[in-house]
This record gives sequence, C-alpha cells and structure tokens, in this order.
Amino acid sequence: MQNKIKIIVDDKIPFIRNIFEPCAEVLYLPPVQITQDMVADADALVIRTRTKCDERLLSGSSVRFIGTATIGTDHIDIPYCEGQGITWKNAPGCNAESVAQYVSSVLARFSIRDGFKLHDKTIGIVGVGHVGSRVEQVCRILGMKVLLNDPLREEAEGSGLFVSLQEIERECDIISFHTPLTYTGNFPSFHLADDVFFSRLRKRPIIINAARGEVVDTCALLNAFDEKLINDAVIDCWEGEPNIDLRLLDRVYVATPHIAGYSADGKANATRTMIDELARFFGFSLSSQIKVPVPDDTVIDLAGVLDFRIENALLSTYDPMSDSCKLKITPCDFEKLRGNYGLRRESRAYTIRGFKDGEKGVLRELGFCLENNW
Repeated sequence: MQNKIKIIVDDKIPFIRNIFEPCAEVLYLPPVQITQDMVADADALVIRTRTKCDERLLSGSSVRFIGTATIGTDHIDIPYCEGQGITWKNAPGCNAESVAQYVSSVLARFSIRDGFKLHDKTIGIVGVGHVGSRVEQVCRILGMKVLLNDPLREEAEGSGLFVSLQEIERECDIISFHTPLTYTGNFPSFHLADDVFFSRLRKRPIIINAARGEVVDTCALLNAFDEKLINDAVIDCWEGEPNIDLRLLDRVYVATPHIAGYSADGKANATRTMIDELARFFGFSLSSQIKVPVPDDTVIDLAGVLDFRIENALLSTYDPMSDSCKLKITPCDFEKLRGNYGLRRESRAYTIRGFKDGEKGVLRELGFCLENNW
C-alpha cells in the first residue's frame, strides 16, 4: 500500500481542517514553525503570506506543490520553485469582494466624518486587477467618478480605460492602491507612492493602501502628512509588518492589521481554491463545500436613519474603526489580531429593511438582500 502524502498547512487558514485527512497525513503549524527541518519530508505546503517559500526553506525538501491561500505571490520565489519543478498555485480574486467591502466602509466613515457625499468625489484606483476592478465597480455604484491607472493592462489593452499616474495625482480626492508588489520590470510597484508622487498631488487626497505595505514609502507618507500634501490616510498593509511604524500608526485615521481581504467569505473562497488545486495536482477526490457561519443579526433596518443611509448600511456590515482601535491600542498584537481575526460577512449575508424606493437599485447592486424580495 502506498504511503499517504504529507501536507503542512498554516494553522490560521480557516475551514480547511479535516478536508485532506482521508488522503494525506496533515500537520497544522503556525508560520513560525514552518521551517526547513519541518518541510524536509513534506510533499505539499498550504500557506499564507507569512511563509517565505524560497531556497532557504525548500532546499533538500520533497515539496512538490505549494498552495498559497492568498492573491499575492511575492512571498514565493517563483523562479526558484519553477527551477526545482515545484508547482505553485495562488487564489486570484478570492478576496476581491472583501477588499471592496473594506474600501467602501472606509469611504463611508470619511463621508460621515467630513460631511461630504461620495457622488461628489473622484477616486483614483491604482492597480486594476481582480481586486481593483471590484473596488471600481463598488465606487461607481456609489456614484463616484473613477479614474483607473494600470500600466500593465494599458500596455495590453490600450489607453481607452486608463489614465496616467500623473492624472491621478492631479484630479483625485481619494487614491486607493491595489497593485501587487513588484521590484523589477517596466512598472515596478515598490515605493510607487514616494516623495515625488506626494509632491505632485494637487487636491490633498485621502490615501488608501490595501495592496502591499512597500507600495507606499512610509517616510514619504509621513513627510506628506507634515507638509499637508494629503488630507488623511488609511493603512491596512504596512512596510515591515508586523513591526509597523508607530509614528504612522498615530497619524492615520484608519489603521488595520492587513485584514482588508479577511472577510469570512473571502477566506472561504481562498480555502476552496486551495482544496481544488491540491486535489487536482495529486489526483484526489475531495469536497470543497464550505459553510460560512451566519452573523448573529442579519437584518439592517434603515427606517430610523435620517442621513448617510447607504453609508450606514455599509458600516452595519463592517465598521473598520473597531479593527483600527484594537491595533492602535495594542500595535504589538499585530500578528495576533490578524491571525485570530473574527467573523466578518459581506453584504450578501444581510437583508435591508426600511429602504426607500430610490435606494433599492444601489443596495441591490452592493449585494444586499432586500426585505420581502423587493
């Protein structure tokens, strides 16, 4: 009888326990324990961004497959893995809706705090892949003017949909980053928002980084605060995380521990993808059916809400200030807050009552259910 393969799984990946066990020996470990010695006799790894898959980890191992339950791949040394014949898979688009929920909730917070209507604002989206495209859709549903910057897509598709970064810098009230982290090529994203970028801003925008920490130069962002080149900032992804810059933590309005894509729905999508990819690679027959827990209260009542009604509906599904307060109080718990992140459902899990006729289209497009199937 052939021995079962051995799979090492990041123990913070949800909905994955007891899935592979019929076909494999499975070891669940925190990222700090996924070391060269531990993976030496493993056939497969299922990981997140905290595990750097490179020669230092994989040399001499029997690993044939790496699945990362994330959209990003900058923690995987792709040339090394491919040179060693190691197959790798990620989960593109798995958390696009989750990040869009995060961004729309952040926008709702600013709208209420500063007393502006979102339809009066222009947002620039830098990086228009799976995530940026969904953020674009949600912002358009909210009535915002949207400018898109993605030089890689522009090179492939033409300039009809896209504008230059310089136009984003000139025209936008809000700039939201959704690029992968790259260091080489024609359009590297490392420190894309640097001193030059901030010096060219014309409307003192709000800056949102829900991409990778190193896309925004921390020192340049702090200088932009000092020189009043920006209105405010939202940082979910940090340079050097989990050892984040406490000066920046103190300055930004919303500070979260890299959880923009951490809705339960997004996590379930990523886990399903990893189950399917690993089963396909090894020829297993596995079920990727996952039931996501239901929120305690699934009804949002807008009947008593006088103003910012759509914004309040968004914040009823997720209010980023809760996560921000936790991180600002205990920044040393960055990894704990991220690794033990609680239940957060997307809009499809909620039913709206007390809506007005003119709001039905927007609420439905945002994914909400409407009471009595309106």
